[in-house]
Amino acid sequence: MEEETLFNIEEILEENERRQAVIAEDHYDPMTGEGCWGDRVAVGGCRLPRAVIEQHPDYLSLGRVEQERARIQEDFEFWCARCVTIKDKLSGRNVPLVLNRPQRRLLGVMEGQRTSGQPVRVILLKARQWGGSTLVQMYLAWMQLVRHTGWNSLICGHLHVTSKSIKRMYNLLLMHYPRELLDGENEGEVPRFAKLEGQPNVQQIAARDCLVLTGSSRSEDAARGYDIAMAHLSEVAFWQESAMHSPDDLVRSVCGSVALKPDTVIVLESTANGVGDYFHAEWMRAELHRSDKAPVFVPWNEIDIYSLAVDDPEALWREMDEYEHTLWDDGCTLEQINWYHTKRKEYRTHQLMMAEYPTTASEAFATSGYNPFERTKLDALEQNCYKPPVLVGDIYADGRDGHLATRNIRLVAVDNGLLKVWEMPEAGSARYLVVVDVGGRSETSDYSVIAVWRTGASLQPPTIVAQWRGHIDHDQLGIKAVQLAIYYNRALLVVESNTLVNEAARAGESEYILLNASRIYGRIYKRDRKHLGFHTNVKTKREAVTALIQAVREGSYVERDIDAVNEMRDYQEHNGRYAARAGKHDDILMTRAIGLLVMHDDGLDLPAAGEDVPRSLADDRSLARPL
Repeated sequence: MEEETLFNIEEILEENERRQAVIAEDHYDPMTGEGCWGDRVAVGGCRLPRAVIEQHPDYLSLGRVEQERARIQEDFEFWCARCVTIKDKLSGRNVPLVLNRPQRRLLGVMEGQRTSGQPVRVILLKARQWGGSTLVQMYLAWMQLVRHTGWNSLICGHLHVTSKSIKRMYNLLLMHYPRELLDGENEGEVPRFAKLEGQPNVQQIAARDCLVLTGSSRSEDAARGYDIAMAHLSEVAFWQESAMHSPDDLVRSVCGSVALKPDTVIVLESTANGVGDYFHAEWMRAELHRSDKAPVFVPWNEIDIYSLAVDDPEALWREMDEYEHTLWDDGCTLEQINWYHTKRKEYRTHQLMMAEYPTTASEAFATSGYNPFERTKLDALEQNCYKPPVLVGDIYADGRDGHLATRNIRLVAVDNGLLKVWEMPEAGSARYLVVVDVGGRSETSDYSVIAVWRTGASLQPPTIVAQWRGHIDHDQLGIKAVQLAIYYNRALLVVESNTLVNEAARAGESEYILLNASRIYGRIYKRDRKHLGFHTNVKTKREAVTALIQAVREGSYVERDIDAVNEMRDYQEHNGRYAARAGKHDDILMTRAIGLLVMHDDGLDLPAAGEDVPRSLADDRSLARPL
């Protein structure tokens, strides 16, 4: 056994030396062009982009300044090293910008698009600080200071302070820019920012006849009225999403003003802020090749500083767990794994480490708190969420309210409707349960959700078959819930009887919904003989969430809505209490938790299809039809 262990370690060390040699062979010198991106040719002791020689066949006969001017037109990496000054984060000194490995990979994606004649479109998922925002901003500056005049740009961050910090990088660049490399009639003129009168968020570089606009996600008219050629949208995952502010609307407004032509640039970049938000949705679209943007993610092991010398390789190998062995299988060196192994001890859980130093994009999007749901089980739950609804629309009935609102109940297909239906009600033995989570009315409150369960029979697991989610007056919410309960074979209707903590001042409105619904519908859940509805308190919430955790772990229910899984990914347990992460929702999640807990009640009387269904209602119920 000792000989086998020794032999394996020797083999591992040999492979590790090979991997270190590959990294060491990464010779990079942007001044000579060695290791730089793109199709290059050897000219005068340097490797230049082929486009430079094609545009300047007499390159070798030019003077030094003329050669540099010709080269910076096509050689971004040379331009960075020659013309760009940044503040080094470790030393605090002003230094030339020499791209690191992650920056060069991001540049490769952007330059690959540009040199093929495409507009530059990228979505960047950042992990820790490796200079992603710096690279993007300098790329925009290169376009403005070298390649084009009149080429306006927008910097839009989560807050104005984010935009201004990015702009400070641009200011430092302008202060130290080599005057001799400015061309044409502005030769020798120092490029500098100058404010436009009455426009505090617009800076002009007169030497290049261009504007640099700064804005925040809270000002949706940041670029309105300006001809924008480039947009750097920063920390998009943290942009406010509410009834008044929509990242989707802002990005659409900005991107709509950028022409679809070469050398235009749009980059969405952010660190992750959980799942289910606009940035996460756009990242998923890009990964599925359904977006115009190329996805770029940089894992921790691609950043050179995350490496630590190994004193005892054999001891390290014995201490490595399954995840760390996976890192080895994926190509990490022992030095990188040793850094990860050592750094990981600073964190209470591995999940916290993965959120801070992700190896994959899915780890980057994972919540940084303690999540009670297993990630692999959520991945399995998600697999049933790709079945498209058979109908997207809403539920309607004749009349306005009360008993009149239960006549001729029908589903109607409507574009962008709030109701999604995956299964129509079945005849026979199918039984259904309708669960209502009552939302608040403030911009930050949860939505109201009505979830329809097929409760399962024989070998069939409980399954989500329909869901309505939106903001609505509470009296109308109660009527809509009754309509869905009637439509699904007079299902048992379970309404959460206390409103959200944020809406405590209106705690009586849930009771109002229940009383109003009970006047027109008799099958409403009672938590005891006197009180209608499911009351969520510390005890019952823990019981309900525990039922959901168990069901997810065992794969014992079928989910249809990806947003439900996303809410579970963003869920946390803190000091013994469950809650959504700050800025996230748990409205859909609670309809699952409450539904499962209610179904676990052995004494619950769930009606079979057709039981106690008056003939008039059964006859009046219409199948889905489009408007």
